This record gives sequence, structure tokens and C-alpha cells, in this order.
Amino acid sequence: MNQIPFYVPLLQAAGGGGQLATTFITFGLVFLIFYFLIIRPQNKKQKEARQMLANLKKGDRVVTIGGIRGTIQTVKDDAVVIKVDDNTKIEFNKTAVAAVLSPAKPDKQEPDKLEADSSEKKE
Repeated sequence: MNQIPFYVPLLQAAGGGGQLATTFITFGLVFLIFYFLIIRPQNKKQKEARQMLANLKKGDRVVTIGGIRGTIQTVKDDAVVIKVDDNTKIEFNKTAVAAVLSPAKPDKQEPDKLEADSSEKKE
């Protein structure tokens, strides 16, 4: 009895093994293009957003996804309290912060303290 492997008709219908290989190569190239143009940049953007949310601190000027601008007054585990006006404070989830407009200004040390530190180093 003549036995024909199951894949032979598929190869014949496709026009031979050359066209099948070309099809696989084409799909591979399409996947690579999607990876480098869509998937990789999206992962990078998500990583930067997670890092920005982890580095939120008191005094940062931020804007929320709703467009509310203010200054961070308190940072909690998963929430921030934003001072919008003199008497208005609103609590948001950290994920509601879209961007940091300006980071908190570092506290300046008193000049006396700086002079004392520099005199200790000289001795």
C-alpha cells in the first residue's frame, strides 16, 4: 500500500518548500518589526512611569491624569495628597499622577552649618 505523509499535499498546495520557508521568514520579520516599533518602546515607557511614581516626594509640582495641577503635601504607600490651593488638598492614587512638572527643591543647609563642616575637614 502506498503511504503518503500528511504534509506532502500541504507542500504541493503551497507550491513547494520554498514558498513555505518564505512565508515563515515574512512572519518572523513582521514580528521583529512589531517588537522594535511597538512592544519595546511601550515597555520602556511603562518602566519610566513606574520609576517616576516611585520617586514622588513632598514638594514636587505634579499634574494628574485629570489635568489638576498642584504640589504634593504627603506621600503614602499608594496615594498622594496634593495641595491645589491655599485651603484645598485632594488625595489621589499615585497612578493618577501623569507627570512631575518640577521636582522639589532641595533643602538648603544653613551657612553656619556649612562653615562648621568645612572647618572640621581642614583639621
